[in-house]
Formats: sequence, C-alpha cells, structure tokens
Amino acid sequence: MPQDVPGTCPVCHQPVLPEYYFCPNCGKELHPPPLSISPGAQAKIYLHSIILPFLAFITVSKWQGYRYFKSDDEGAKQIGVIAISLLVLSTLLLCWLAYVWTEDAIQSSVNSINADLGM
Repeated sequence: MPQDVPGTCPVCHQPVLPEYYFCPNCGKELHPPPLSISPGAQAKIYLHSIILPFLAFITVSKWQGYRYFKSDDEGAKQIGVIAISLLVLSTLLLCWLAYVWTEDAIQSSVNSINADLGM
C-alpha cells in the first residue's frame, strides 16, 4: 500500500500532505476544499436562486450556484443544475409579473381617463 508522499507549501516550504487543503504552518490555501452538499447548504443556494432576480446586481457576485455547477463532484453538480433551473424559473416569473402588473396599471389609467372624459 503506497504512503502519501508529502509535498511542500509554495509559501513557507514546509512539508504538506496531498489531502491538505491549507498549509498547517502558514495557512496558505493549497487547493479549494470540497463544496458542501448538506441540506442547509442546499436550502441556502436554492433560496438564493429564487430571490436572485429581485436582488439581481447586488448579490450576483455572491451566488454560489455556478460554482456548484462547475464542480467535479456529481452531488455538487446536481445542486448547481437545480440552482440554475430555479434562477431561470424565478427570472421568467418576475418578468411575467412585471408585464402583467404594468399592463394592469396602464389599463387602470386608461379606464380612469375614459371615466373622467365621460366615454
């Protein structure tokens, strides 16, 4: 059975094992830790995907769905697909609601003007 051969940290040159995400000596990130697929993390991503159109440019940089979608882990990738789907659906719903509300407001204004003119 092969043993893990330690590498070295690129910053402090201390030996590190391949499974380390951070150097235990200086704290340098050696490679990114795996994405969480816990129910809490999923709920947060899904909720964020649903409300993202409402907060659009404020939160776009903090949305994690795309990171999950690009992940090599199949569980994380599935979460990313669901998050992107929710984002698309909620965006379409928001556009439809904006259209309906605008159309209703215009029709209400036209009806009010017609009533004032006695038509």
